[in-house]
Amino acid sequence: MGFAGVRSWVGAVLAGGLVVAGLSVAVAQQVERQAPAGPPAHAQAGTVVPSSAAAMKMSFAPVVARTAPAVVNVYALKIAQRTNPFIDDPFFRRFFGGGPGGGGLGAPERVQRSLGSGVIVDPSGLVVTNQHVIQGADQIRIALNDKREFDAEVLLSDQRTDLAVLRIKGEGAKFSSLEIGNSDELAVGDLVLAIGDPFGVGQTVTQGIVSALARTQVGVSDYQFFIQTDAAINPGNSGGALVDMDGRLVGINSAIYSRSGGSHGIGFAIPANMVKVVVASAKAGGKTVRRPWLGAKLQRVTPEIADSLGLQRPTGALVQSVATDGPAARAGLKTGDLIVEVEGQAIDDPESLNYRWGTRPLGGKANLGIVRQGRDQTLVVTLEPPPESVPRDEVVISSRSPFAGARVLNVSPAVADELRLDVDEGVVVISEVADGSPADAAGFRAGDIILEVNGGRIERTKDLVAATRTPSRAWKVTVARGGRTITAVLGG
Repeated sequence: MGFAGVRSWVGAVLAGGLVVAGLSVAVAQQVERQAPAGPPAHAQAGTVVPSSAAAMKMSFAPVVARTAPAVVNVYALKIAQRTNPFIDDPFFRRFFGGGPGGGGLGAPERVQRSLGSGVIVDPSGLVVTNQHVIQGADQIRIALNDKREFDAEVLLSDQRTDLAVLRIKGEGAKFSSLEIGNSDELAVGDLVLAIGDPFGVGQTVTQGIVSALARTQVGVSDYQFFIQTDAAINPGNSGGALVDMDGRLVGINSAIYSRSGGSHGIGFAIPANMVKVVVASAKAGGKTVRRPWLGAKLQRVTPEIADSLGLQRPTGALVQSVATDGPAARAGLKTGDLIVEVEGQAIDDPESLNYRWGTRPLGGKANLGIVRQGRDQTLVVTLEPPPESVPRDEVVISSRSPFAGARVLNVSPAVADELRLDVDEGVVVISEVADGSPADAAGFRAGDIILEVNGGRIERTKDLVAATRTPSRAWKVTVARGGRTITAVLGG
């Protein structure tokens, strides 16, 4: 079935209790004390297997006791106003009344609840969870393992990584927290624990191993680079913790592969090194995550491309184009180069390069290993954010036209990077379309690049405002969407 069936899950309720599931296996340090004087020749250094019945009776309880208090439940409430087509008609309001909660045509409020898990990563009360858990929330409530409850505010919400950082509103309160580990130190076969609240049964701990690393075809966020584990992750674990045997956070549980809605032993977690980047941006007061910009468009290496390049296997990221005066261009990267390493770490595809590059700190330099015409080379690239080379001039179109209700802005390298566009600047993009608006009815989507309106070229938002100022019976519109150019005639 591939990974097309991956489903992101949210779901947790405030419930007490602790359920510990999984095999009873020795904690590494305890096993080592009872192990034979030297591992078998085939064993990895520092790893052993239980050597006796007593060793098999050992428990994960010490790790759980240290980590579980830092895993919380996240309530996200969104107040939705029920709409009624007659509410604005004075005749019907006269007979049925109006106003929220009025009981007649008055469109009472409806509360939508999004429920999930989160992890406290700082004693001050910073909580990391999945962005989809709190998206659009009007109120957020945090419930701790010890049954305390607090309101929380969103410090940073990053849709590209599906991560959000919250601050608990608990002045003077003390909170247990987890140390964020180095996810690059994980190896396939390492023991891990997944902590969350599946199916609303209460905080639950499940045990498994790291099944795979660097999974890049999951499809639940822009940064496709996930830890795969067979520790049972079910609906409600979303935003919960994946911890190692030292009690460090190594991932945020985010998605599962499932045909039934339950765990099939294939779960995915966002690596801790990406979590560090988002948390650091939130601590610095940023509302968005600032990441390094490479300034190059990349392509996956197919078996056919590998053959043409004389490669033994299809690996690396092939450079399609290089932005003028970007960091890559200044370092000497060229179209046709094959990127195979970042700071000595192998690059298998464009997704792994995006992850490795996106987790590098701004302000320094990074070594880029490439293959050019069959020869290995190393380029030194500056780690800098994409520039805002043109003002965004963000505006919501309100004139009578098919674009009414669309929020548009000018594209710069920074905007193109945020929205994952294949253009650098000199165009206008739709960033949001209001539900039920003329733009929504016309079929416009966020990410559409507006090229022409009634024969006039659109290069800035002021061009679109001017082009839609005068009503028309018909609108000839050309947009770019997903690499395709679409021209349509819309009614006025």
